[in-house]
Amino acid sequence: MTDWTPVFLGIIAVSVLVMAAIQVGAVIAGARLAQRVNKLADQIQQEVRPLSAHLQTVAAEAARASTLAAQQVERADRLFADVSQRVEETVTLMQEAVVQPARQSMAVMAGFKAVVATLRGLRHQPPRGKAVRHDEEEDSLFIG
Repeated sequence: MTDWTPVFLGIIAVSVLVMAAIQVGAVIAGARLAQRVNKLADQIQQEVRPLSAHLQTVAAEAARASTLAAQQVERADRLFADVSQRVEETVTLMQEAVVQPARQSMAVMAGFKAVVATLRGLRHQPPRGKAVRHDEEEDSLFIG
């Protein structure tokens, strides 16, 4: 039995040596993988940095454009309010300038019609001497 001991010890030694070699290989492969991951992270960071800066610029420009648009809307609102007020004032002035003289001319026309009606009434009246008294007839019809 003593003869087999060195053989088994040799097999164990070779097995430990193989396991050590595999572990060293795994450590080397892990180190290489870590380097590749670091390089990839650096590359991604370098590519994302300009994109991030560009996005910040775009966001700043969008905020600026939004502010300008809000200011323009406020200006347009003030402009329309001012124009509306001026149109209303103009319409009021036009009404005063047109309606009041029209009312006055209507009053003059009514007066003229009254004069014409009076003149026509004088033409169709019987002479003064033959005037019929209607008051007595109307008094007799009055029930009171």
